[in-house]
Amino acid sequence: MNNQERDAFIMAKLNEGVGLSDVQKLLKAKGVNITYFDLRMLAADLEVNWKNLDPVKPEPAPVAAKPAAEPPLHDLDAAEAAEAAAGGAAPASGAGRASVTFSRLVRPGAVMSGDVVFASGAKGDWYLDQRGRLGLNLAQDSAKPTQEDMLDFQEELQRKLSGQA
Repeated sequence: MNNQERDAFIMAKLNEGVGLSDVQKLLKAKGVNITYFDLRMLAADLEVNWKNLDPVKPEPAPVAAKPAAEPPLHDLDAAEAAEAAAGGAAPASGAGRASVTFSRLVRPGAVMSGDVVFASGAKGDWYLDQRGRLGLNLAQDSAKPTQEDMLDFQEELQRKLSGQA
């Protein structure tokens, strides 16, 4: 098996949702010995839909929010102010409006990583390095998250890491 065939095989198996350790075993059965680390580095350069490897988690049932006192209109953005003026419910502060997911394949140099979609629509990938520093790489077509988005993201990440999710 040459390098192109090996890479095509790895890419196909990963896109089918087969985990790296299983791909390593399949390669060994075909006579290709490769370390897990080398396979991981090689796979990072291939066109792989990594979402296939993430376990499907059921969405939590929506929790009915208690009616809160109407916040002042200057603390809301234009859409929220219009909804509050029309009698709609205002969003609860710190309600975890950022959607945080964890990746099964952690990026090199990180302890854990994943994706985030902010309430404003901004999105990117996050990582936590070995020193506990949080990093964020925004998607190329994404807008910059607001300060409230960042606070929501940090609170949601802390909530999930503490097992409250």
